[in-house]
Amino acid sequence: MQLQILTDEFVVCQLRNCDTVDWRQPFTFFARTDTEISYVCPASAVPRSAFAVEEGWRGMRLSGTLDFSLIGVLAKIAAVLAAKEISIFVISTFATDYIFVKKERFDDAVAALKEDGYEIELEMEKENKI
Repeated sequence: MQLQILTDEFVVCQLRNCDTVDWRQPFTFFARTDTEISYVCPASAVPRSAFAVEEGWRGMRLSGTLDFSLIGVLAKIAAVLAAKEISIFVISTFATDYIFVKKERFDDAVAALKEDGYEIELEMEKENKI
């Protein structure tokens, strides 16, 4: 399986509202539940409405589109990283999954995944398709 390293550093935020969110960013992830609003974005784009910010995340994405019938893809990656005592934050979208690791452990995570047979490549520059 192939993973692409994302070039930005990311933050995970809790928001009071979405009024100051810059939706033009090439990468944002938004979740709203009955108890919170969470937002993941590049470190350079923290909204003013953020009242809690967890900084220092680097990310990678599973290459290609993942079929919903696949089983254990994230579990295997999580197990490889857990064996090295590396915690993760995961985002799943319709097409694929994203794995975030604190930047201090990111190189260790990449090395562990390579050792386990994963192919790792840098994200290619691409235009925002949305």
